Amino acid sequence: MNAHTRLVHDYEAGIGVTASAITPSPDPGSNLAATLPVWALAAGSVAALTAAANRIRAVRGLDPVAHRIDPARITAAFRSELLLRINGRPATMFADLSGFFPTFDGWVRTHANYPHHRDRLLTALGLPTDAPIDLAVAQMAMSRASDIEDYAAAHGAIAVRVRTEHEWADSPAGRAAAAGPIVAIDRRADRGEPGLPVGAAPFQPLRGIRVLDLTRVIAGPVATRTLALLGADVLRVDPPQLPEIPWQYADTGQGKRSTLLDLWTQLPVVSDLLAAADVLVTGYRPGALEHAGLTAAMRPGLVHGRVSAWGEVGPWGGRRGFDSIVQAASGISIAEGAPAVPGTLPAQALDHASGYLLAAGVIDALAARASDGIGRDVRVSLARTASWLLAAPQRTHRHPQAALPDPANAISHAGTITAAPVVAEYPAYNWPAPTYGADRPAWPLKTH
Repeated sequence: MNAHTRLVHDYEAGIGVTASAITPSPDPGSNLAATLPVWALAAGSVAALTAAANRIRAVRGLDPVAHRIDPARITAAFRSELLLRINGRPATMFADLSGFFPTFDGWVRTHANYPHHRDRLLTALGLPTDAPIDLAVAQMAMSRASDIEDYAAAHGAIAVRVRTEHEWADSPAGRAAAAGPIVAIDRRADRGEPGLPVGAAPFQPLRGIRVLDLTRVIAGPVATRTLALLGADVLRVDPPQLPEIPWQYADTGQGKRSTLLDLWTQLPVVSDLLAAADVLVTGYRPGALEHAGLTAAMRPGLVHGRVSAWGEVGPWGGRRGFDSIVQAASGISIAEGAPAVPGTLPAQALDHASGYLLAAGVIDALAARASDGIGRDVRVSLARTASWLLAAPQRTHRHPQAALPDPANAISHAGTITAAPVVAEYPAYNWPAPTYGADRPAWPLKTH
């Protein structure tokens, strides 16, 4: 069995073992009560992460940590937006044009939280970008769901037809999205120096590892936040022309540094950062980094973590998407509701689980690179995680409404309240999300 196969097997088996040992609902996953086994996915993804953390501890000559699965911590972390408060105010998760909308022949789900996505959606509907929401809703009601989906894809907007799980599974896009391992780790041809930086500690096994974070929203930032929790130096880079939604940044930016750079106009600065990084984590669609000219600057032996909505192959490989959109297209929304009234999971569980699985894969790729110096790509997709959830046993058709997360599992700093880390042995993050974009685009000097 080669190293690639072994690493993949660990995630599949780890989630399965964790899932089989856990009852669905109401306890210990009442905060994640659902028809589908969301608690099993959540606990399994965290178990995969802590197992990977212990594997790299072994590589670095450190004693393992007896991690425990804490249901209260996990369910709070997966529903962190419900605990989030900024100066006493809760988060507004979805904008007025983000949600389910009836069409002439069914339903669509849209995502327009970012202003540029809203503008594209209105354009796809044949409306001016200042059109009132009532007009957009009326336009969707008179259109076929598949037409809205096609027009949105053509304009770079985000809208999908709400499908049953069987419709999705039988479609070319659904088959492609479900193919392959839940965490794919592929060796590249480049090879750097083997080994890892010195100075690691049992609860900081990634100390000295530099991570360049080019992600936003939830899955990618959750992965890099987790790497920071374990000691990595994470520098998040955002484009200055597309500001992040403040609550999302506050909820996933803990333990990192933050800077603003344009990948296309400030390519030399980004290239310098990349040349000195151990890990790159991206959420860009296939081909974007090559188009920007960044692949040539990658350090030999770099670990590249990649998260996407639909996977990188198949007819939807180049499309945009978010957790709520994948739920709708893959059949989860109907499984959690009904064809007449689609529903949702109690959390953005595809995002959070994919984030912890990506972090686990990056950690294992670093551990493998310590011995051979070989560069590796680590890939997860929300749609592949969705296919695991849809295929998992133990559906609970009669379940209580998901309970609210316990505020006892929140931490507070300077007017901002966020969920505590999902790993129970860590009382808090290394620091709260810093001021957005306030850091220099440079790595600090290594102390070891």
